[in-house]
Amino acid sequence: MVAAVHERRFVRNRDRNLFRGVFDTRESAQASSPSSRPVGYDNAESAALYLGRTEPDAYDYPAMLWLARRVAEGARTVFDVGGHFGMKYYAFEPRIAMPADLRWTVCDVPAVVQRGRAIAARRDTAGRLAFTDDHAALDGQDVLFASGVLQYLPMTLPDWLAGLRRPPCHLILNTTPLHPSRSFFTLNSIGTAFCPYRVQHESALFGALESMGYRRADRWVNPGKAMHIPTHPEHSLDDYVGACLVRG
Repeated sequence: MVAAVHERRFVRNRDRNLFRGVFDTRESAQASSPSSRPVGYDNAESAALYLGRTEPDAYDYPAMLWLARRVAEGARTVFDVGGHFGMKYYAFEPRIAMPADLRWTVCDVPAVVQRGRAIAARRDTAGRLAFTDDHAALDGQDVLFASGVLQYLPMTLPDWLAGLRRPPCHLILNTTPLHPSRSFFTLNSIGTAFCPYRVQHESALFGALESMGYRRADRWVNPGKAMHIPTHPEHSLDDYVGACLVRG
């Protein structure tokens, strides 16, 4: 009964963040997607999500603090993966000191990049924002800023960094679903599409990053962020996690 009721809500969802199922691979999670909506954010309707969100959320402030510190210490390039239309740039810019030579690059899927460039053309008066859909463009950047996105990427963060010649010195992660004992995938209904969703074993993720030379400077909890899978309560999370890591 619980599964049937939740499946109806999941398929019909238009304005909530819902989860269904547990899978061993990203491919199997994606294959379970209902056919009624697209998969992923690379479509016009998903690219229009969040356009009104240009204020920080309560759980953004630890990440904002660490980003402000890194910029004050000399970081001049920020690679904002999954940054949508630049929502965190617009939220943070009035609140932290951003030098004139700071360059903030948003990396996202093509439909979102197109929307972001159109908005920046009239809104980014400082000219700091750039957009790309190429993950390899992280090479040589000072800071990787990843807020609410590692769960959607086709690769893990350690695998991504391992493919770079010059990985970033600073990692600022926020709103990341980390489980205390297991790694798995679920399927996420975002209202406009269905997305395979990666949940990582926390110790395994941080252990892999530490083996690559990153030291964890801070870890925090994102209260109010939760992931509930009604048919799999043991896989659910009451809070998400943020962290700042430094290489070298």
